[in-house]
Amino acid sequence: MPGRGIPNRSVRSYAKINPMNAKLPQSVHESYKRHRREMMTQVILPIALTALLMIGLIVLINIATFRDNGDVARWAAVSTIWIVIPIMIGMTIFLAILIGIIYLLSRLLNITPTYTGIAQGYVRKAAVYIKRGADAVVKPVIQLKGFLATIEAFFKRE
Repeated sequence: MPGRGIPNRSVRSYAKINPMNAKLPQSVHESYKRHRREMMTQVILPIALTALLMIGLIVLINIATFRDNGDVARWAAVSTIWIVIPIMIGMTIFLAILIGIIYLLSRLLNITPTYTGIAQGYVRKAAVYIKRGADAVVKPVIQLKGFLATIEAFFKRE
């Protein structure tokens, strides 16, 4: 049945789909050419040389360690040293930053008592003004309640 998702092979299709053969224009600017050269010399070449150097070191270390009289303990110690050196450098930088923070905080603690005393004085003054303002706002209500209580007490005595 045509139209129900099952293709009918006897029906001819008159639409022909041609793939597009569009080509993007290639940039031939001088900056593009320079970019391609620099990418080769500044990115790909250093990565390739580093990879070759690492592979060469791995092969050299394997030959030196695992041949007839290789000293595995010595190479283990050398490897440990190479692992520990970056950690020591990182911890030295962290220690220098920590010493700087401690020094700056000690300087700050010598300065802050003066300014914190001044700030406490302003806070105390502000507290006095706030209490006065709150009392001034509540005073009429309290007086009215007191007056009404007096009148109520007067009329209840009789």
